[in-house]
Amino acid sequence: MNRRDFLMGSVMPALSAASSKPSILFILVDDLRFDELGCSGHPFAQTPHADRLAREGANFRNAFATTPLCSPSRAAFLTGTYSHVNGITDNVARDALSHRLITWPRLLHDSGYRTGFFGKWHMGNDDAPRPGFDRWVSFRGQGECNNPDLNIDGRNTSSRGYVTDILTNHALAFIQQQRSQPFCLYLAHKAVHPNIQQRNDGSIDLGSINAAEHFVPAERHKGLYAGLTPPRRANYMKPPANKPALERNPSGVTPLGAESATGDAAILARMRMMKAVDESTGALLDALRQKRILDDTLVVFTSDHGYFYGEHCLGPERRLGYEESIRIPMLVRYPRRFRPASNPTHFVLSLDVAASALALAGVTPPRPFHGRALWSKSHRDAVLIEYFSDTVFPRIRNMGYYAVRTARWKYIHYREIDGADEIYDLRNDPFELDNRIHDRRAPFPELKSRLDRLLSETGAAL
Repeated sequence: MNRRDFLMGSVMPALSAASSKPSILFILVDDLRFDELGCSGHPFAQTPHADRLAREGANFRNAFATTPLCSPSRAAFLTGTYSHVNGITDNVARDALSHRLITWPRLLHDSGYRTGFFGKWHMGNDDAPRPGFDRWVSFRGQGECNNPDLNIDGRNTSSRGYVTDILTNHALAFIQQQRSQPFCLYLAHKAVHPNIQQRNDGSIDLGSINAAEHFVPAERHKGLYAGLTPPRRANYMKPPANKPALERNPSGVTPLGAESATGDAAILARMRMMKAVDESTGALLDALRQKRILDDTLVVFTSDHGYFYGEHCLGPERRLGYEESIRIPMLVRYPRRFRPASNPTHFVLSLDVAASALALAGVTPPRPFHGRALWSKSHRDAVLIEYFSDTVFPRIRNMGYYAVRTARWKYIHYREIDGADEIYDLRNDPFELDNRIHDRRAPFPELKSRLDRLLSETGAAL
């Protein structure tokens, strides 16, 4: 490889040898779609601070969650491994297991970093401090939007105010207390998740989960976006056709249609919640600048998975393998590695955050390990997505799947439903309306073989 080839593309080598290990700021938003930021093309989203990260760093255009569900996605971010390896396969109370996870903040702590966790842990309802964090501010389960009860370093504490602001203030205090030691600040927002609670078995009282009143913004943002109409994708309110898994009609479940889709009022309420997250991001960037460590800090802004806004007539069932659910925003600022305003198009995964943090800290990943550094020149030609059935949404019970996505094709294999597999030509059918599983021109053998190889390479049972 010549010098020109090495410098081409969206990422670049370190500008100079760093005098010390970089600090790391990781910001995780709950349920934020890939297309809900100004920098991702939304026509009126007010997200200037996220947009700043894209302007001053990299905006990855093909970032994916390995499992589009809260707890498994969080475990993948923290461990750099797939759910079929780390064991966090659903949202039930896996509290004890989550205490034993070997996470990258824990490894950084053991290598000399000062570490802090702030926000939603959500692998079970247990809010007790996990190993490897010097500072711990969390809450049980999903938490509350207003006046949340917090676990602060093992002590139950009442708080007053809006949860995003409270978490931000704790994170800012953590930065202000920083001296020469590098830090790892892991901020996992409650927003933009609805204000509902989860039982220990992972179930929730569904009721009108998509009702706008469940999405609670800060008081100062309640009038934001008034009178505006959210954009819709071309598969909005398109009933599923030739999708056997979705065409089932479980007893007591509302048929897919207008009643099952997410309404405009709920979408706007979610966007109002996001405004406080964006303000939080701006405050944290300002704090790093004031400490004169902004350019020496890896800043990652992302989401655990997407959300359906009526695509295929789907509402909150984000567990499915369609683009709206599995794609996530991934904004990364670190001048030593990423060119300003770059838009990398190679595949990256939630797993890759762990790999990137450990690489910059000079820490050897544990084994097994599935992530690779975000700036790696070894690009994937396909990604593996997996989902293991849970009991929350009756419509998609017994719909566990493995999926493989290439640049052009997606193959979804439902493990528990015979004859329900799906293949989509994303180049010609980006909204996944035409299932090509019975089309002999579709490359089924190649996709099946690629999926089997990915499963074998990551240690999954075929």
